[in-house]
Amino acid sequence: MIGRIIAVLCILMTTVTPTVQSNEVEITAVPVATQIYMLSGEGGNIGLFIGDDGTFLIDDQFAPLTDKIVAAIKSVGGDFPKFLINTHYHGDHTGGNENLGKGGTLIFSHDNVRDRLSTGSFIAAFDMKREAIPQEGLPVVTFSEDISFHLNGDSLSAIHVPHAHTDGDSFIYFKKANVIHAGDIFFNGFYPFIDVTHGGSLKGMIKAADKILSLADDKTKIIPGHGPMGDKAQLAGYRQMLWTAYERLRKLKAEGKTAQEAVAAKPLADLEGTWGDGIFNSDRWVEIIYSGV
Repeated sequence: MIGRIIAVLCILMTTVTPTVQSNEVEITAVPVATQIYMLSGEGGNIGLFIGDDGTFLIDDQFAPLTDKIVAAIKSVGGDFPKFLINTHYHGDHTGGNENLGKGGTLIFSHDNVRDRLSTGSFIAAFDMKREAIPQEGLPVVTFSEDISFHLNGDSLSAIHVPHAHTDGDSFIYFKKANVIHAGDIFFNGFYPFIDVTHGGSLKGMIKAADKILSLADDKTKIIPGHGPMGDKAQLAGYRQMLWTAYERLRKLKAEGKTAQEAVAAKPLADLEGTWGDGIFNSDRWVEIIYSGV
């Protein structure tokens, strides 16, 4: 799992359209609840909701994987996606938009996601440039706060959380099924990437985690943006890590420490063993997020 995540990060750090070797990637459908699955492969975890009203997809990984993703959907009884919602704009969550849009999928997102996709973006932390995507891949329905869906016997809410992983994040709450797709608000088991270039912040991530926790109970299943299936207890532990980091880094910032000085102070050394075995070690994570504290 960690190797896959690091491979995705390397892909995202390129300045050209990501090249994914689709023949080397297996799309796995993990049952979550009745009619709901988590699809894992290369990139962010996909949420899948199937039923008589049509197939509803949450994120879509990379373009070369679309055929495999659709095959996985059909293998569990779904059809070509009728609806797609992007939790945020990053390419490992929106790379399949154009393929699905050309196939007739209706795409939804927060306003800022469409803005990023339509104009292109540059992530300073990785020196990563992404060109604007074609019209067919752009969301056609956007929202500024929240939006609700009523289909396949459940009511879903896409809830916007500002200035978290990006400035356009949403998580999706299945009210009847008691399932939440957290998008990249939740990296289960390791430090998250926070896109401070595009409005993300550590404090916003904490507030977003708090919002999800307020809706969850001990039986809620939480699909993270990256990592294995999670639950409320795991999200609470992750939130505590974020808060600990925030308190320590905020203190260093109040003392006037630069990012380099903050890294040198090793403020998260005791967290490294638990949280630093994913995309970033503690030093690199502090370096990336410090301006967003």
